[in-house]
Amino acid sequence: MHWFALAYLLLAGPCTCFLPNFWSRVLTLSWDSNTHQYITEQAILNVTLETLMGAKNHKQSHTEEQTRLGRGFWRAVGEVVKSNAAMDFLSSTRSDPVYHFDSERVDSATVMLRQFWTQTLMSIRAKEYQSARHSLGQLFHSLQDFYSHSNWVEMGQQSIYLHLLHPEEPAIPVAKNDTPTCMECFSATCRNNLLPRLTHKQQDSQLLTTGYFSTSPPKPQGKCSHGGILDSSHRTGTKGGINKDSTSPLFSPHHYLHVEAASLAMEATLTVLRDLRDTVGHKNFLKLFSVKQIPALVFVMDTTGSMFEEITAARRRALSIIQSRVDGPGQPGTFLLVPFHDPAVGPVYETEDPNQFMHHMENLMALGGGDEPEMCFSAIQLALTHSPPLSDIFVFTDASPKDAHLFDAVKALALEKQSKVTFLLTEDPNHTMESRGRSRRSKEPLSPDRFSLYSSLSSVSGGLTIFTTNSDIHRVSAIVEDNTAADKVTLLHVESDHDSVSSRSFRVDSSVKTVILRITGTLTDCSLTNPSGRSQSLLTEKSPLAELEHFEGLYRISLLSPIEPGRWNLHTRSHGPLTFNVIGDSNVDFLYYFATVTNETHPGLARVEGSPVAGVPAYLVLAVTGLAPNEEASFSHVTLLGSNGESLQQVLLNSSSSTSSSFYSGEELVGWVDSVPRIPFCVRLSGRDSRGNRLERVSTEVIQPTHVQIQVLSVPHLVPGHSTMVHFDVLNHGPARLFNLTAVDDRGYLHQRGPHGFPVAERGSLRGQVDLHTPATAEAGVTVTLTLTVHAFDSPDSNYGVVYLTVVSLDPDTSPPSCSITRIQWSCPPVCTESTWSIFMVLSDRGRSGLTALQLHKGEGVLTLFHTPPPGGDNLVETESGYDHDQEDKNGTTSPLWVRYTSSCCFPQAELLVWDGAGNMKRCRLISGQQRQQRDRITESNGTGRITLTGICFVLVGLLWSPLLRSM
Repeated sequence: MHWFALAYLLLAGPCTCFLPNFWSRVLTLSWDSNTHQYITEQAILNVTLETLMGAKNHKQSHTEEQTRLGRGFWRAVGEVVKSNAAMDFLSSTRSDPVYHFDSERVDSATVMLRQFWTQTLMSIRAKEYQSARHSLGQLFHSLQDFYSHSNWVEMGQQSIYLHLLHPEEPAIPVAKNDTPTCMECFSATCRNNLLPRLTHKQQDSQLLTTGYFSTSPPKPQGKCSHGGILDSSHRTGTKGGINKDSTSPLFSPHHYLHVEAASLAMEATLTVLRDLRDTVGHKNFLKLFSVKQIPALVFVMDTTGSMFEEITAARRRALSIIQSRVDGPGQPGTFLLVPFHDPAVGPVYETEDPNQFMHHMENLMALGGGDEPEMCFSAIQLALTHSPPLSDIFVFTDASPKDAHLFDAVKALALEKQSKVTFLLTEDPNHTMESRGRSRRSKEPLSPDRFSLYSSLSSVSGGLTIFTTNSDIHRVSAIVEDNTAADKVTLLHVESDHDSVSSRSFRVDSSVKTVILRITGTLTDCSLTNPSGRSQSLLTEKSPLAELEHFEGLYRISLLSPIEPGRWNLHTRSHGPLTFNVIGDSNVDFLYYFATVTNETHPGLARVEGSPVAGVPAYLVLAVTGLAPNEEASFSHVTLLGSNGESLQQVLLNSSSSTSSSFYSGEELVGWVDSVPRIPFCVRLSGRDSRGNRLERVSTEVIQPTHVQIQVLSVPHLVPGHSTMVHFDVLNHGPARLFNLTAVDDRGYLHQRGPHGFPVAERGSLRGQVDLHTPATAEAGVTVTLTLTVHAFDSPDSNYGVVYLTVVSLDPDTSPPSCSITRIQWSCPPVCTESTWSIFMVLSDRGRSGLTALQLHKGEGVLTLFHTPPPGGDNLVETESGYDHDQEDKNGTTSPLWVRYTSSCCFPQAELLVWDGAGNMKRCRLISGQQRQQRDRITESNGTGRITLTGICFVLVGLLWSPLLRSM
């Protein structure tokens, strides 16, 4: 590893927050610092396991749950971490004090924090989980920074600042612009440099402040700096600083309070996640993080008249998969169907109900047709935008694409989502149109290259292109079941592009259970040799190692049990090119990304978006998933493999963990790539399992190095009826040349799609923008997927950027409902089982959406609901002013609801959640009269959220207007 950290830090810009990620510990030499990445990862993991362990009929242990969270979970968490870290790296956010609670911009930062919360909820409501993860990561970053950058810890606070996300909680005023906050500090460690009022523990005399950094905005006289050797403001005016970002005094003057700040940041993050879970419900919370995600079943179906057999085969295969999932554990997963022909594409049928999906499949009709090209890429684009990451998409067609201009955008989406696209083509490339019953103006043979874009897309994404026949399509479609089974890993994926004699090998470790080989092309000979040296000619023998099924265009080979761990060899002869794909059943897999050391305001590794730059150094960061926390496995290196499986470069791996292990079932691994290869490659991870067997996993998507980059500078919100600009930079790492840019969105909001041509100087850059207009009818929470691709005119160099833009309301209802206590009735003797206590409340909506639902979240009593004030009773105690239901609230409160809660004296506390029509939530904590005498008043905490059917008692307000409803 190259140890250049100290030299780098002396040249870098200011660090203005908790360190971004694990590598920041190396760069700042503060190995025991808590980073944004660590806090976020651990909080999500803890609340997810807490949610799973609390489920009914739960039988698995904590360790078993962590092992089986799934690769999709770790990728989802990685998206949140990526969004969190991007706040330190994007030019539009890294120096803006509002995003980091800097420069006493506390009020503006609080408003923005609540906007992130609202946006997260809107996206979850619209089932736009990727957008929700993006806004949640932004929320976490700013929330965590508050505790590191403010004087909250120095005031002796032992709990989190609830007002940040709950506006009805008490607020502490922020020091005015002309109020001094700090004293001079001339050492690296600054103790007692805050003025006395800024460390006061009496709430009525407290003031909040946060440190200023750099020179923008300028620091007023007497104000605190962020501090540290990278902050230029600490040398002007009042010297010193108050940040608690790390444990290093070089970077954090209040380093001695880092643990306290990080602990509060962790507690705040945990609280947000628990509130989010209670608001959206356990099921949607687990969906947000793709917990135990069953692979989606995604069909893209050509429905022209020649596709009857293909549609029938897809129906049968879908039914088989659904039946197998009904008998298996967990949810059946997501089902997605996108029909297409010419010119119609869609609609998208997306459901989690297998019966509804089969209903859509049964309604498909093979009708019509016309000229041979069809709108295939438009349909694949829809499938990619609607399906979750890591999906396998299966395209059934016999026609070439009419919309080839979408190829780059579709390829970008497939790579960004790490989704594989497999084509099942029932057409010989050399056939004329008459062979499939289509009409065509010219009866000359079609170009044999007309399916080349399909082959390119499947190759880049890690899928397959299979040319088969109507008679074999049903059996060939068995690969759909192979790929959509849970816990599939890739052991080998390689292509040979000419007639050849080839030898391929793959390794089976002790965690791999079932192994299936798929070979596309035409074999003349094929033999398999196990690790003990025993061989089988697969084309002529049916045992002892494997069983072969041959269909037109596909060879499917299943290894017979018991499968011997070790290296297996495959020797083949063929006519024409072959594609080899070997998959197995195993929990152990990996995720990875390329990164570079940031040289801007925050030390850390910045993820490379799109394809990496060829010929330059980069870091390769990997995360192994599916290992049990106590499982002993080691990973030594990564091999970068060329398109034919040849080794291009070996990259040694080092652990990133220090005192705090990463959350990826073990630890993150980092490798230094001296020079990114100049030709396409894929990544193979090598190591050893707990029994000492060699372990290998292959990531099948093909990395295409390039000499051009596109960097999106901001991700703005979309407002109905308004136009929005997305700014980007095109960076040319080669000679001066011409480029063109194409923009594509999935909802037609773009003013101009391109392509747009422009020159860029050698090693130069160009700043551009695209404009989108959001219709006035657009619904809040909807996500628009914007794909930008840039191409060089004179070379294959290209790159892409994918942006998820969320539609937000111009004036959303963000006011939560209110719950006011009107009376308490109690008579609790020493023996609690002999009596009960009751509390009377009035619920109302302070906004304009109206009450929608309520849930008895905690408590063992009876909830009684009234649409008129309830009758009085003996021993009633007036605790707050009564509610005048004849007078409407000035803020637009709708008709109120009266509630009585009655419980045994043995259960003196309860919690009630109330929602309005905008999804805002109120959390009301109910306490018996005896406990209230000790506390003076009821404690309430507030939040905003979306209604969901979960918990002990959940009542739709539409049902409340019966004379009386009771719920346990």
